[in-house]
Amino acid sequence: MPRVLRYLASAAAALLLLAALALAQRRLRVEGSGDQSPFSPREGEFHFIRTEYVDLPEFSRGFGFVSRFGRGRGWWLQDWPDADEHFSVGIQRLTRIDIGEPRHFGLTDDKLFDYPWIYATQVGYWDLSDAETMRLREYLLRGGFLVVDDFWGPQEWEIFRQTMERVLPNHTITDLAESDPLMHVLYDIREKDRTFIPGSRHLRRAANGSIVVVQPPGTAPAWRGMFDDHERLSIAVNYQTDMADAWEFADVPYYPAPMTLLAYHYGINYIVYSMTH
Repeated sequence: MPRVLRYLASAAAALLLLAALALAQRRLRVEGSGDQSPFSPREGEFHFIRTEYVDLPEFSRGFGFVSRFGRGRGWWLQDWPDADEHFSVGIQRLTRIDIGEPRHFGLTDDKLFDYPWIYATQVGYWDLSDAETMRLREYLLRGGFLVVDDFWGPQEWEIFRQTMERVLPNHTITDLAESDPLMHVLYDIREKDRTFIPGSRHLRRAANGSIVVVQPPGTAPAWRGMFDDHERLSIAVNYQTDMADAWEFADVPYYPAPMTLLAYHYGINYIVYSMTH
């Protein structure tokens, strides 16, 4: 079988496996009490750590659904727990990393330094205190890795940029080149892969029944980063793209399968980089 066909067959099999696993999780959560998870509490080599924060007052989000099966207060919860759990199952199946259950806590929690990788969503809405920015700076300079995702437009960008100026003064946010080691640490991510990853809200059904991706006007996805004093990438920035929705909707037939696969490739590269650099 030609190499390209072998790759496509392998990718298709991986997607089917991920979808089946995610569907099993979904059935468990629907039929059960709503609090069940595919993961039993256990220590692992890697845990998906979601960062808790307080919303800026003007963007405060009240209690409600944050995903199909999760409810809570605040933007930090967006796509929880579905994205965290689906992605963790994928890491477990696609790598040899020993996975523990997803967790979440604030930046001032002393447990922060036990984990090499943390995730924050909707960072155009966060309101970090001085104590939180100092703790995040310490975490990053001690070798931690932060992934930020799903924020949009110049206003949200400016809020994020100003926050990072407080966290890492005199460090700039730069576009990541295709040649950056992050893009090749496990999966090779090429220029063709630096494409818009849609949220479920960006999908429309055409008259012929097919699913069309509608990118918000005036937006362009960007993959950016911040480097520490030793030129190690310490923050991966997913701007104007929605990687977590691709994880969250891995079990939904109408979500574009190539986008789910791409989001897993990005996410796993981030993890492998954080654990090896």
